[in-house]
Amino acid sequence: MRVTLTSLTAGAFLTLAMGSLHADTERVVFPAGYQDSFVNYLDVDHLDRKRVRKMYINSRAHDAAKAGEDLPEGTILIMEDHNAKKNADDTLMTDADGRLIAEDAVTNLFVMEKQAGWETDNGHWEYAWFLPDGSRKADAKFEGCFSCHANRTERDYNFTYSKFVSDQAM
Repeated sequence: MRVTLTSLTAGAFLTLAMGSLHADTERVVFPAGYQDSFVNYLDVDHLDRKRVRKMYINSRAHDAAKAGEDLPEGTILIMEDHNAKKNADDTLMTDADGRLIAEDAVTNLFVMEKQAGWETDNGHWEYAWFLPDGSRKADAKFEGCFSCHANRTERDYNFTYSKFVSDQAM
């Protein structure tokens, strides 16, 4: 499934807000090998940012997910950013379906992970921002992640996967 967005209020994962609502984002580790072992369940075209975002979930959580229920402990959701390819005239390249074509290179990797005992203002979810080499983004801020995702309590604090599971159940 792919979605096209012309703007995303609050940047979903990166909105800046006042205060510190996270417990310990250092607990989230880089999910090495995720492109081979996770499920890519959605690609989102961000026309305004000239970017394609690929959404992944770990296979165990994907297999256990049920519509209308919270995701299981141990769920790892990933948002992988890619710049969109451009034509020689600097216009965005699209495929036969009018979808943006992503460059191969990953520009950023945003991870949200849910574990028992991780008590945060967002249930048991923590967030991390990684660079393509797997290192943490040194100046990353997470208050926006927590505040933005707090608006999705009915979807277990996530924007896309719980909706994906519900849509698949219909």
